Amino acid sequence: MANKEPKDQAEPNAPEPSGFWQSYRQEIVFITLFVGILGGGFTFISLTPINDNLIEPFTGLVAKASGWSLNAIGQGIQMQGTVIRNERFAVNIMNGCNGVETMIIFLAAVIAFPAPWKARLIGLVLGSLAIQGVNLLRVVSLFLTGAYFPEFFDSSHTVIWQSIVILFGVVLWIFWANRFALPPKADGSTA
Repeated sequence: MANKEPKDQAEPNAPEPSGFWQSYRQEIVFITLFVGILGGGFTFISLTPINDNLIEPFTGLVAKASGWSLNAIGQGIQMQGTVIRNERFAVNIMNGCNGVETMIIFLAAVIAFPAPWKARLIGLVLGSLAIQGVNLLRVVSLFLTGAYFPEFFDSSHTVIWQSIVILFGVVLWIFWANRFALPPKADGSTA
């Protein structure tokens, strides 16, 4: 007579029961790392020595690139520090207008995401360049808006372009994550 397994014993192909941590480990690790890196990044740039010696000079480069771009399209720009001006309009490029916050959000998401380090480094370099390209477009566009459509400047500055730059960073990360995500292992997990 053959031995029969008890009915309460699990079938060989049935998945093992798992707890919350096992089910959502990768997501919990990603969110924890993302929030930690994000908080660390924003804390880092708020430190006076970092702001004065790194962020302010970077903001000056953003202003110079914007002034150069505006001159390239015939706007007759004069630069004074981070102030861009012509006979119609003037704007001061300040922290918050330099794309650094969006780069930190993108950096935190890329570093926290489970992907090969080579893919992360490529994503960080190319993503930062893309974010700065969109930010340059933002500054040039805002200057032109202020010069030719001043009634739209405030809403363009605080609502439209700020949202566009941050949304661009998020969409860029989604594109990167879909392109460079680690392939699932044979057992169905990704880590």
